[in-house]
Amino acid sequence: STFSPFPPALFSVQMRTGWSTPEKCYQKLIEYYKNGDLSFKYVKTFNMDEYVGLPRDHSQSYHTFMWEKLFKHIDISPENTHILDGNAADLQAECDAFEEKIKEAGGIELFVGGIGPDGHVAFNEPGSSLVSRTRVKTLAMDTILANARFFDGKNSQVPTMALTVGVGTVMDAREVMILITGAHKAFALHKAIEEGINHMWTVSAFQQHPQTIFVCDEDATLELKVKTVKYFKGLMLVHNKLVEPLYSIKETETKTETSHSTKKPYSD
Repeated sequence: STFSPFPPALFSVQMRTGWSTPEKCYQKLIEYYKNGDLSFKYVKTFNMDEYVGLPRDHSQSYHTFMWEKLFKHIDISPENTHILDGNAADLQAECDAFEEKIKEAGGIELFVGGIGPDGHVAFNEPGSSLVSRTRVKTLAMDTILANARFFDGKNSQVPTMALTVGVGTVMDAREVMILITGAHKAFALHKAIEEGINHMWTVSAFQQHPQTIFVCDEDATLELKVKTVKYFKGLMLVHNKLVEPLYSIKETETKTETSHSTKKPYSD
């Protein structure tokens, strides 16, 4: 709310793909847009990854995901959406150009990402350099096995390479938000915040980022110490007190517009 984007200074967001946690996030953004509380007119997006060799119009490409799950439902300008081209003739040149576009946009204001069960961010698999930039990456077998469910359960159909932003690319963002849901990612969350920085768990790099927030459900906290969970839940109470006035304002506006309707402005 303090950025006040206006051409040429657009709000640059780096967005994640995938078919579970981000889909729910995008559904909420669409809801806010339809309620008139958000506009993407002055937003510029940079997606974090794309499979190599998968046709852009393939049902499992991240181009398809973003347009079907978010872009076509909001008021973002197509020229302000940037997704890596996994079919480029020169893949490294494509990666270098992507980095340059981010620089030309003034950097990333907000990175919205997630992690795999092995703690990878984007396609920065275990063992990736924590200062890496956008590049071609070979996918780990764990990632291939996890993504096979999107390819009729056939490992052989999952691309083995991808283009991905680097850990260093993400660390340059002014703010980072990581979404983590499910018990299968609980150990990765433990590694991310309760142990030291380790290139085998690339999400742990965010311990050194000045503005990072992890958004988790209860299942994702199963591997954390009780003391750790209580500490962060205490912080959440403070956060909720800051957010409640915004909801109260929206509810007041809604009541005025609907003649004292008691309907909540947003779904739970």
